[in-house]
Amino acid sequence: MPSSLADALVPWYRENARDLPWRRPDFGAWGTLVSEFMLQQTPVARVIPLLEAWLARWPTPTALADAAPGDAVLQWANLGYPRRALWLHRAACEIRDRHGGVVPRDVDALLALTGIGDYTARAVAVFAYGDRHPVVDTNTRRVIARAVDGVEHPAAAHRRDLAAMEALLPADPVDAATMNAAAMELGQVVCTARAPRCGGCPIRDRCAWVAAGSPSSPDTRRKQARYEGSDRQARGRVLRALRDASPSSLPQDALLADWPDRGQRDRALASLFDDGLIVSDGDLVALPR
Repeated sequence: MPSSLADALVPWYRENARDLPWRRPDFGAWGTLVSEFMLQQTPVARVIPLLEAWLARWPTPTALADAAPGDAVLQWANLGYPRRALWLHRAACEIRDRHGGVVPRDVDALLALTGIGDYTARAVAVFAYGDRHPVVDTNTRRVIARAVDGVEHPAAAHRRDLAAMEALLPADPVDAATMNAAAMELGQVVCTARAPRCGGCPIRDRCAWVAAGSPSSPDTRRKQARYEGSDRQARGRVLRALRDASPSSLPQDALLADWPDRGQRDRALASLFDDGLIVSDGDLVALPR
């Protein structure tokens, strides 16, 4: 089963992979790292223009590290989850200070950087440096759940997912990197969560879920809370106002002055202060400097 999946997916990917910036030759480890930060819970179409602008402004980790953290938050624009901008800035500082400005290749060294977990560390090592490791994201877990385990939806993420993907990888590092990318691509464009296109799937005849008659099963993964009216929306409104005002500060009382839930307003401001996304100078509030 493992080798047959790779035998089908590797050539399919090489023929059908979308042309995305981070898949192009010589994109580099820094570009790969930035793209992985941006792609977390964010659609590809929103990432591409902001990624290109980011790398044009800060083409190296040292260039970003030498900038103010508030500049990173400002440049992050509307990507969402803005703590990622601060984490990326801190990681850039760590790369500058610990690794001479070069993104490390070693997985453990990558894991030691701010904001980097199992997926991102291995994605950089595999896709930027060509090393052989399993890389697992949500799409990969869904492909494994269906093709190997015969169930419609994967369980919550677990470290055993790495072993499951490792079992599917060819021995050759180049083919293994392609297999990692192919599993993600298949899950994103064919083996989708809600409407899988099984008729056009390159591993349909090797899929345990299809062989079992594609039985339904509950999706037990935690769902993201609604954005409208949420704390996330309130936080986003504050950051947008400060980005529009930057480099000037704004009075704290003016932020979310018309927000209908006073308790939520205060909670949003407090969490932004706690996360370091905004700073106070008396009664004035600004992005971090």
